[in-house]
Order: sequence, then C-alpha cells, then structure tokens
Amino acid sequence: MHPMLNTAIKAARRAGSIIARASLDLGPIKVGVKQQNDFVTEVDRAAEAAIIEILQEVYPSHAILAEESGHSNHPSDAEYQWIIDPLDGTTNFIHGFPQYAVSIALAHRGVLAHAVVFDPNRNELFTASKGAGAFLNDKRIRVSRCARLEDALLGTGFPYRMFEHVDPYLAIFKEMTRRSAGVRRPGSASLDLAWLAAGRIDGFWEFGLSPWDMAAGALLILEAGGLVSDLAGEGNYLKTGNIVAGTPKVFHQLLMAIQPHRTAKLQA
Repeated sequence: MHPMLNTAIKAARRAGSIIARASLDLGPIKVGVKQQNDFVTEVDRAAEAAIIEILQEVYPSHAILAEESGHSNHPSDAEYQWIIDPLDGTTNFIHGFPQYAVSIALAHRGVLAHAVVFDPNRNELFTASKGAGAFLNDKRIRVSRCARLEDALLGTGFPYRMFEHVDPYLAIFKEMTRRSAGVRRPGSASLDLAWLAAGRIDGFWEFGLSPWDMAAGALLILEAGGLVSDLAGEGNYLKTGNIVAGTPKVFHQLLMAIQPHRTAKLQA
C-alpha cells in the first residue's frame, strides 16, 4: 500500500474515532448554520483539525482543500493537494441518522491519485489508488454487473442549499423513478459513491456538490470499473459540481436520460 494512502487511512480513522465518540451523546453538540440547510458542528471542525494535523505532519508542503477551513496551506505551486470532507452527512449526524462518512482524497497535479472513505458506523474502510484498484476493508471491490437502467438501483441527492435546479432535478427524478428499479437518497454523497463502487447501487447523479463531496468517491468508482462524468459526459465534475456515475452500461443510459432535462444554467 502506498505510504500516502496509509497516511490518509490513519487520518480518516482518527477523525472517525472523534465522530463515533461524539455520536454517543448528541445533546451537548453545538450546531452552526453556514447557509440554508447547511450545518456545521464542533465535531466537523475537530475531525477536520485531526485530519489536517496528521497530513501536515507527514507532508507539510502539500496543499489542502477542506470543507470547513476552505483553502488551507495552499501554495500556488503545490504538486499535491488533499481534498477533505471530515464529516460528509452532517445533517444525518445531527439527527442520529447513521449514514455519514469521512472522505479524504489526494490529487497529484490535478489528477486524483488516492482515496479513502471511512464509515465509522459500520467500520467500513473504502480505499483506492490510481491504477491499483478499489478495496473495502482490504477486499477488492467492483461495480455491479447491472446492464440496464430498468434493473438499476440508483442513488441521488436532493437539492437542499441551491434551489435554482429544482425543476430539472424533479423532472429527472420523476423519469428515474419510472424507469429504474428504485431511487435512494441516503444523504452522504461520498458514501453513496463508495457504495456504487462496492456494487450496492448501480448508478448515481447529483447537482451542486463540492469537490470534497465527490473526489474520493469518484476515484473509488473509477478503480472499481465504473464510469464518472459531469452532465456533458466530460471529466469536469469536480469543477462543475454536477456528477453522473454508474456501471459502464447504466452510466451511459443514465447520462442520456438526463440530457433532455438540462437547462441553460445546468450545462455541465
């Protein structure tokens, strides 16, 4: 295993321990509001601080893009950048809904190189390195063999902060509900993507995400034999915030089904 991936695993498990301890008694936890329906807790911040401390101790020259602190230690000429979501699924966490995860990815010269998604509730550790495959608790994982949209179980995320894309989203949701075997919205994009990599769902789409929501999960899917793109079928999902992913055949059918519903504002 690559030493950078090992460091990311150590950081994810440290953050997971902080989150797991806090989940035992949610009453005293202070909750802040960043914007409408977008929450942050002291647990998010403590988990992020623990991750950054471990990463900077080993790789002080690496840039960091983290959800709560924004760009931290971000030299313009940095060859490596860590992309961190310390608690993806904060709303779930606040309500004691056990679907959230720690997400850490490393990009090398703009290309995703390593990924970790850790689910502290199930003690499930999803890992991937570019060209080396994807794993769940050290066991190789692959996307499912699902070949038809009609047979696919899909994951998605409802708009909850920006509502400018609600109408096209609802149109797509209606069509996917009609055309697929089912649609699920668990509430943690990084974990949804990890589950796709492990074959638990067959496709996924969502709009308006941030890089830290997608980076680790996207590499997991690619290394597990799946496909990932923006709405235009290109690889700019980390910039556009819009993502479509799936098994090779479901991906293409899902992407084509979305096209008629794209608006002028929802191009990529």
